[in-house]
Amino acid sequence: MNIDTIIFYAAAGILTVISLIKSRQKTKMAFKKAWRAFENILPQFISIMIIVGVVLALLNPAAISRIIGAQSGWLGVLLASVVGAVTLIPGFVAFPTAALLLNGGAGYMQIGAFVSSLMMVGTVTLPVEFKYFGVKASLLRNALAFAFAFVAAFVLGAVMGEIW
Repeated sequence: MNIDTIIFYAAAGILTVISLIKSRQKTKMAFKKAWRAFENILPQFISIMIIVGVVLALLNPAAISRIIGAQSGWLGVLLASVVGAVTLIPGFVAFPTAALLLNGGAGYMQIGAFVSSLMMVGTVTLPVEFKYFGVKASLLRNALAFAFAFVAAFVLGAVMGEIW
């Protein structure tokens, strides 16, 4: 366990004690709400981890590397960004998934594009966006977000030495 983790756990513990001292009832209610949220999120989290686990079991690191590895280049970036754009995964699942894929042989540029488009492009949620923001604004926002996934991929590739 690194020092950052210890600091975060210590801060959470101290703030929980302060909250308990200030209002035992509100703290208890907050814990109940947090538990319900955890119960609602758990099935999604487990199902995504199972899917990623099966994919990692079926595809060896060489196959992952061929499809979305650093050698796959911009075609791999495009594939990863499209998959991210049409997938609806919460952020707390996306980042561990990205770590698993990186450990399995995926490239930084490809994972950057995947996570960026996953978090910012809302293909699945477009009907809701149309309703609240209008068609033009929603399509523009999603197009710009999709384009930004390539910018993020380029920056990650440059920083991690995959481009030059």
